[in-house]
Amino acid sequence: MILAELTAYLTERKRAPLVDMALRFETSEDALRGMLAALERKGRVRRIANGAACSSGCCKCDQASVETYEWVGETAPPAVVGSPAA
Repeated sequence: MILAELTAYLTERKRAPLVDMALRFETSEDALRGMLAALERKGRVRRIANGAACSSGCCKCDQASVETYEWVGETAPPAVVGSPAA
């Protein structure tokens, strides 16, 4: 998985729990945290306070332990790898 795939995922969904992203990309939460930290430094992603993030209403997770990230960057899709803008 590359940063562009994670960016596209968050751009489309607007917010997602770390555990869901780890399952989607078949990678560790720690690996994702590094990529998410890079996006946070660029002002594209922010971590949402625990317990305030889930909007599914299923109540199956311990909301205090859910680590969720929200897309706050540009709304246009990320540049395609290999294009002149990339």
